[in-house]
Amino acid sequence: MNELNDKTRRHFIKNAVTGVAALSLGGILPGFSAKSYGNIMGANDKIRVAMMGVNARGLALANNFCIQPNCEITYICDVDSRAADKCIGQVEKSQNKRPKAQPDFRKALEYKDVDALVVAAPDHWHAPAAILASKAGKHVYLEKPCSHNPNEGEILLAAANKYKNVIQMGNQRRSWPNIVAGINELHAGVIGRPYFAKTWYTNNRPSIGIGKETAVPSWLNFDLWQGPAPRMAYKDNILHYNWHWFWNWGTGEALNNGTHMVDIARWGLGVDYPTKVTSAGGRYRYSDDWQTPDTQVISLEFGNKASITWEGRSCNSRTIEGASVGVIFYAEKGSMQIDGSNGYKIYDLNNKLVKEVKNDTNVDARSLTNPSQALDALHINNFFDAIRKGTRLNSDILSGHQSTLLVQLGNIAQRTGTTLDIDPKNGHILNNKEAMQYWKRTYQKGWEPTV
Repeated sequence: MNELNDKTRRHFIKNAVTGVAALSLGGILPGFSAKSYGNIMGANDKIRVAMMGVNARGLALANNFCIQPNCEITYICDVDSRAADKCIGQVEKSQNKRPKAQPDFRKALEYKDVDALVVAAPDHWHAPAAILASKAGKHVYLEKPCSHNPNEGEILLAAANKYKNVIQMGNQRRSWPNIVAGINELHAGVIGRPYFAKTWYTNNRPSIGIGKETAVPSWLNFDLWQGPAPRMAYKDNILHYNWHWFWNWGTGEALNNGTHMVDIARWGLGVDYPTKVTSAGGRYRYSDDWQTPDTQVISLEFGNKASITWEGRSCNSRTIEGASVGVIFYAEKGSMQIDGSNGYKIYDLNNKLVKEVKNDTNVDARSLTNPSQALDALHINNFFDAIRKGTRLNSDILSGHQSTLLVQLGNIAQRTGTTLDIDPKNGHILNNKEAMQYWKRTYQKGWEPTV
C-alpha cells in the first residue's frame, strides 16, 4: 500500500466507503462493480455477522459492516432494547434485510447463520465475549482494548491458539494507507534509527457527578450488561459512556484512547514487551464518581533500545504539536509525527519540514463513535479477507494483546504507585506482589472465562 500514488490511494478509500470495497489492501478487478463482484463470489459467500453492543461505537460499526459487499448482519445483540431497535432500523435500510434482535449474544453464538461476532460492548466484556465466540467456532472483530486485564489477554491468546479462529482487534490505524506508508518509511530508515516515541490524547470531558442509586430502567438488562464483572448497584451516571471511568467495567483513558497511539508507537519502534513501567497522574479536575485518572503520563522503557510515553488529559483539551491526538517518533536524523488523521510529517534535526503526506479523508479524532468510517472499512475488509482467504491480519490478537498490555501495565503502575520491573520475554511483572493483585480480576461467580 505504501507504493500507491496519491490518486490511487484516494480512489481506494472512496471505493471502500461506497461498498466497492478493496479486500484487505488488495482490490476488486478493474471494471467490476460491487454487484458483479458479488455474483462472482456467490450469494452464499456473505459473511454473516452478529453485532454485540450497538449503542454508540457498535452502532457506527454496524453501519459500516452492513455496507460492505459480501457481508450481512443477521443479529443485533444489545441489553438496551432502545439501542437494539435503533440499530436494527438503520441496518435494515442499508442492507435491505432486517436483522433479528437477540439480546443475549451467547444465544446468537449457537446459530448457524452467524459466522463472526463483532464485540463493541464495554471493556469488561471484550475478552470474555471473544473467548465464548472462539469456543463456538466464530470469528471475532474485537474493539480495543482486547481485554480488561492482562490475565484475560493471555486467556484470549490461548483460546485463539486452541480454536484457530480469526480475531482482529479494532486498532484500525493499522489499516489506514498513509499510516502504513509512514511506518514503512520509518522502518526503511527515513529518519535513521527511532529510539523514542511520545504519544498523547486530549479532550475536555465534563464531570460525571455523583450518581444516585435508582431502579434499573425497563429497557435495560443490567445483569447481562454487568456479565462477568462483580455486581454493583445501578446508578444513573454509569450508562452509556461513563462506565469507562469505573475500574469495575472500564479501563480509563489510557486504554480507551491511549491504546491506539501506543500501538502505533510500539509498531514503529519494533518493540514487544517493556523492561520498566511507571505512571503519574490522578483524578484531578473534578470531585465526582470518576475513578480512573483524568490526567496521566505513562512511561515505558524497553531496555537500552527505546522508550514510549503516553500523556492523557481527559479534562484539558490543549493540543500537543497542533493535534488533539498523536505520536511523534524521535530518531537519529529527525522526527516523524502522526496525528489523528491519515497522514504524517517528517522533520529533519533542524526542525525543517522535509515531507508531508496529507490526510485525504475526513477524520474527527475526538468523535466518540465514528471518527473515520471510510478508513475503518479497510480494517473490516482485512478481517473478511483473513476469514475467506487466510490473508494476514493487520492487527492479529497477539499484536493487539501486546499493545493493550503496555497501557494496562501503566494503569497497574498508577494504581500501586510503584515502578514495575517487567520480563521483556513475556511482559510479566517481576517481584511485585502488590502489582500482581491487578494482573487479573475477580469475576461474578459462574462467569469466569475459560479456554
